[in-house]
Amino acid sequence: MVSQPIKAARKKRSSLLLSALNLSISLSIGISAYGFLSSTALADDSQSEIAAPNNAILSSCYLDGLSEQMQCGSLELPENPAMPNGKTISIHYAVLPAIKPSFQKQAMFAIAGGPGQSAIENAAGFNRVLAKVRQDRDILLVDQRGTGQSNILACEDDTMSALSFNDDNMDITKDTQVCLDAIDADVSQYGSLTALTDFEAVRQHLGYEKLHIYGVSYGTRMAQLYMREYPQAIATVTLDGVVPMQQSVIAIGSAIDRGYDLLFKDCQQNSQCQQQFPELKQEFEQMDSALAQAPIITQTRDPQNDEIASFTLTRGKYNGAIRMALYMPSIRALLPHAIHQAAQGNYQPILGIFALTTDSTGIALGMHASVVCAEDIHRITDDMRQQAQDSYMSRTMLEGLEATCKVWSIPSVDDSFSDAIESDIPTLLLSGELDPATPPSWGDMATEKLTNAKHFTSQYATHGVAYQSCGNDLIADLVKSGSVDDIDGECLEKDTRRSFYLNANTVETIPAGEE
Repeated sequence: MVSQPIKAARKKRSSLLLSALNLSISLSIGISAYGFLSSTALADDSQSEIAAPNNAILSSCYLDGLSEQMQCGSLELPENPAMPNGKTISIHYAVLPAIKPSFQKQAMFAIAGGPGQSAIENAAGFNRVLAKVRQDRDILLVDQRGTGQSNILACEDDTMSALSFNDDNMDITKDTQVCLDAIDADVSQYGSLTALTDFEAVRQHLGYEKLHIYGVSYGTRMAQLYMREYPQAIATVTLDGVVPMQQSVIAIGSAIDRGYDLLFKDCQQNSQCQQQFPELKQEFEQMDSALAQAPIITQTRDPQNDEIASFTLTRGKYNGAIRMALYMPSIRALLPHAIHQAAQGNYQPILGIFALTTDSTGIALGMHASVVCAEDIHRITDDMRQQAQDSYMSRTMLEGLEATCKVWSIPSVDDSFSDAIESDIPTLLLSGELDPATPPSWGDMATEKLTNAKHFTSQYATHGVAYQSCGNDLIADLVKSGSVDDIDGECLEKDTRRSFYLNANTVETIPAGEE
C-alpha cells in the first residue's frame, strides 16, 4: 500500500505528463474537482473483520475524506482471463455500508471516470452524491484494473516542474516508450471488457444479487457494457455525462470547442460580464495566437507556496487550463477575468487556474492509453481527422494519441464493441448543457435502443450533473422505485449558475479609481 504523500506526488506527475503530451482526452475531471479530493484507502488491520452477504471477509478501513470506518478487501484475479494459471493481480474494492441495511443483497455500484481514475480515491465524493441511496443500500467501489490500488499503470517523472516545463519540446513517442518500459504488466489486458469481468467477479464474491449502477463520464461506458454482458445482475442504471457506445471518445475535441463557445456566449449575454469584458473572445484568440508563435516565460509567485518561480506559459498550458476549468462551475466563473488579465500581460490569474486543475484528474496514464488505444483510435475517420485540423485542441489530442498508440501497439476491439446498447433495464441519463466533454447530444445517441429510459438535460450544469443539481435526488428516486416512469426532471431547471468574477476578488464591479 502506498502512503498518502507518495500517492499524491505520483498523481501529480502522471497528470503533468498527460498535459505535457497533449494526450489527456480524459472525459472526467473527477469528483475531486468538486472539492471532494481523497487519497488511497487506508486499511486498519487492527480492526475487526466483517462478513459480506456471502461470508466474504472484509477488513475495517478508513478512506480519506470520510471519518467513519468502511469495509475494504481485494480479490486475486488473472491478469489475462485466458490464462487462469498465469500472473494474477489484486483488484481492490471498498464498501460504504448502508446506514440501515434493508437491502443486504443489493448495492449501488459507482464507477469512476477517466479512463484512468480510481473509484476508491473518490469515495468521499461518491458518498456525498449517493447519500440518499446509502440510507438503505451499500455503496460498492472498485478500483478498475490499472487504477488506484489495482495494479496501477502510472507514468512517473520526478524531474518535471509544473510551472517551468515546456510541453512544446516534448517528444511524445520517446516519453510514451519510457512510460511503457517502466510498466510491469501486459497492457493489452487493461481495457474495458477485461475490467468488466473483474467487476462481475467482485459482485459474485461479495454476494450481491442485484446492482444499481451509477456511472459518471467514462464510467458510463463501463455501465453500458455491464448492461450488455450481465443484464441479469442489474436492477437500475444511471448514466451521468454520457459516452454512448457508438461514439469514440476522440470526438471530445468538438465538445471542448463547444464548451469554449458557450463560455463566450454566456459572458456576452450577461450584462455585467459583457460590460467588463466586451472583447473576451478576441482576447482569448489574441493570447492563443501569441502563444502559437512562442511561449511566454515570466517570473511569478507559485500559487502553492508563494515563492518566486519561473513560469513557462505555453499554448498547451493555456488551453489546457481553460479546458479543465470549464468542467467546474466555480472555476469556470473565473475564466473571463483570467483570460482578460492574460491578454493585458498579467498571467497570475491563469497560473492560479492552471495550478488548480493540474492535479484534478488523477488519471493513470498507462490504463488511459490501454483503453483508448484499443477502443477508440481505430474509429478515427478521414472526416474526423480533417475536422480536427481546424481546432488546436482536437488536432493536438489526435496527434498525441496516434503517436502514443503506435508505441502502445495493442489490438483493437471488435467492431461490435461500438454497437448501441439494447436494453429494457430502467435507465436514467443525465446531461449538462454546459458540459465541455459529453454534450447532451451524446446522451440522445445512447438512448437509441434503450426501451426503458429517460434522458434529462440540466441547462446550468457542466460535467457530472448529479454533483451540481438535484440529479442525486433523481438517482435516489430511481433506486427506490426501480422505475423511470415517475421520474420528473423539472427540478433540473433550477437556475444554479455562478456569477462571473469581474475582478480578482468579487462578482461585483469595482468603482473606477479603486481597482
